[in-house]
Amino acid sequence: MSTPITSIDQLDLVNGIYTYADYLMWKIKDRVEILRGKIFKMSPAPAISHQSISFNLSGLFFMYFHNKPCKAFASPFDVVLKNKDGKEDTVVQPDLCVVCDPEKLADGKRCQGAPDLIIEILSPGNSKKELKNKYELYQEAGVREYWVVRPDYKEITQFVLENNKYRTLPPVVEGSIIHSAIFPDLSLQTEDIFRL
Repeated sequence: MSTPITSIDQLDLVNGIYTYADYLMWKIKDRVEILRGKIFKMSPAPAISHQSISFNLSGLFFMYFHNKPCKAFASPFDVVLKNKDGKEDTVVQPDLCVVCDPEKLADGKRCQGAPDLIIEILSPGNSKKELKNKYELYQEAGVREYWVVRPDYKEITQFVLENNKYRTLPPVVEGSIIHSAIFPDLSLQTEDIFRL
């Protein structure tokens, strides 16, 4: 019987390749994500602005998706993505996500496959991971719409999947309205999103 993994220091962060099955066995207190088999430690507890934005969006999404077939989820919530070989080598915890296919929620524990919409709120130190690694992963996995929220600049960038590639929409800045591309009647005032 192998030694239980209780610390991220027990894992090989440089050369190790891990899967969702590994992730389920760990008893690590730190929050981690696995991107293409590689472990990424999540940022410490987010700043107040991050928490406020997440809470505001959660409330707005709850009201919009209430009694609709699509379901909204807030972190911590596992989204498991398979690579091209069918191996579950990616586990992410988006700040918010929306899942319209009930089959992806069938086990009652996670989202198995790409959500329809993912929102990531940037924190200091995670910009590269969010903008490059997750952008590529979400595009490849088929996430139809992806929002990156920048609390420091009070702006949101939307990426919309068209022909398996993301098209970047003009930035949504403070004082304007963000319109979802895949949920045409979902429009949110940025003042409601960025309110502290």
